[in-house]
Amino acid sequence: MTTRVRTAILRANAIYLFVASAGGLRSDVLGFFFASGTESQIAADAPHAGIGFIEAHGLAFILSILLWRASPLRSWHLTGAAIHTLLGTANLLFWQIFVAFDLLWLGYLTTSLHWLFVVLQLFAAVSAKESVPESLHPA
Repeated sequence: MTTRVRTAILRANAIYLFVASAGGLRSDVLGFFFASGTESQIAADAPHAGIGFIEAHGLAFILSILLWRASPLRSWHLTGAAIHTLLGTANLLFWQIFVAFDLLWLGYLTTSLHWLFVVLQLFAAVSAKESVPESLHPA
């Protein structure tokens, strides 16, 4: 796999995480601070649950920026795979949240993309060199 393809995988991964986390943060803020939208049901019953939602989506947002700027090194591809293994597993373990809020389409979409990126990042990691490419060495 070429460096260009591995970079494209990291960038596509970053775009997905950015869009999904921004949407999640939007829902978190609306639900927990303004009692609006789907998450308002959770906020009413368990207002302190907001910390977990906002932390998870906020960290995914930060990681999206890091993946966008990442060099196509094995360590970054393994980081991408680890991120999506965690998020995809969490979606499966807490699948009932998608059922409870009638958001199965979102569960199928996000979980499928998480596992797709696990596979893509692992393929990229296998073909990546851990050394820093010459173009990234400081002068």
